[in-house]
Amino acid sequence: MLSEQSAATVRATLPAVGAAIGEITERFYAGLFAARPDLLRDLFNRGNQAAGTQRQALAGSIAAFATRLVEDTPDRAQDHPGNRLRDRPQDRPDAMLTRIAHKHASLGVAPEQYEVVHEHLFAAIADVLGEAVTPEVAAAWDEVYWLMANALIAIERRLYEESGGAAWWEWEVVERVQETADVVTFSLRPRDGAPVRDFRAGQYVSVRTQLPDGARQIRQYSLCGAPGPDVRRISVKRVTGGPATPEGEVSNHLHARVREGAALELSEPYGDLVLDDAEGAPLLLASAGIGVTPIVAMLAHLAATGHGAPVTVVHADRSPADHALRTDHEAYAAKLPDASMHLWYEREAPAHARTGLADLTDVAVAPGTRAYLCGPLPFMRAVRAQLIEKGVAPADVHYEVFGPDLWLARA
Repeated sequence: MLSEQSAATVRATLPAVGAAIGEITERFYAGLFAARPDLLRDLFNRGNQAAGTQRQALAGSIAAFATRLVEDTPDRAQDHPGNRLRDRPQDRPDAMLTRIAHKHASLGVAPEQYEVVHEHLFAAIADVLGEAVTPEVAAAWDEVYWLMANALIAIERRLYEESGGAAWWEWEVVERVQETADVVTFSLRPRDGAPVRDFRAGQYVSVRTQLPDGARQIRQYSLCGAPGPDVRRISVKRVTGGPATPEGEVSNHLHARVREGAALELSEPYGDLVLDDAEGAPLLLASAGIGVTPIVAMLAHLAATGHGAPVTVVHADRSPADHALRTDHEAYAAKLPDASMHLWYEREAPAHARTGLADLTDVAVAPGTRAYLCGPLPFMRAVRAQLIEKGVAPADVHYEVFGPDLWLARA
């Protein structure tokens, strides 16, 4: 908890910092990469940096964390009902920190790197806010930073202990399947024949690969097979460029250059969107586009374990031809004794699907349902809102964002 003196200072300066946080994060990254170009080359996603999405995500996470700190101090407790803040995922610092820590662990982030971030972040704050950053203001925001950083370090330390440490392992591509025009599935096996650590359905691995310019860029891909076997499967969607986004350099590299027999470096599995079906609660698994990958892993696990509780499967896509892993998606759902599947396609919808965007108005949702969402943010926000309207508890709606978590950047 933030000290009372710092809480008062942060509360008073939060509007100014919040208004400038975008410029602060922009200058932070500029200063960081000028001093440490190796971090941009071999750790940070260069595409997200070019598009500005990583800056938005960092700004959103800092603002959300600081806001919750000052709202959770005793003198502010009466200002909000206890359940109001927990109705929005961006206002749950525990969930936010866990999600960030899993991503950091998959990248191999080390505690000493928080010192580097601190140096350049506070230089950017002083640069942008100037004389407003008095010693008292600097000390208060320093406390905010280290509360957040130390919480992340603690979670990451636990994750490393559970996974056997921050390490990269060489895996060999044993099969490559062209799922759709833009999605390829790679099946991989450890090159040294070592035993494979188990994972939980819904988790992802980081893939590190060397690009033609020598950079060793890292991306996360959900594991799309059932936990257990010694072969891991990832499905990679080729990211095409647009007016505001660059072409995906890693996804295009994997599509163009990686064939059977090639080697890729993988991290241990991480990710907090993990299936919890221990109590036999009804489940709703909703996806759109390439967000289907962790959902297929969940369905594979449910089918393999003989899950008998109700499962509602929701998926939206551009067309049946664009629906990656469609055969597996439908087959695993069909193996469950009490499952219903609801499909929406923007075009060329077959008789058993609907045309248009996903709409849960006519979809029955059982009381006590736990929901797992993965897909573009507009899709997840719309589905989440409909689920809450149908009585699903906000705490029972879990989501995964591919890339920087811009849900946190939402005002």
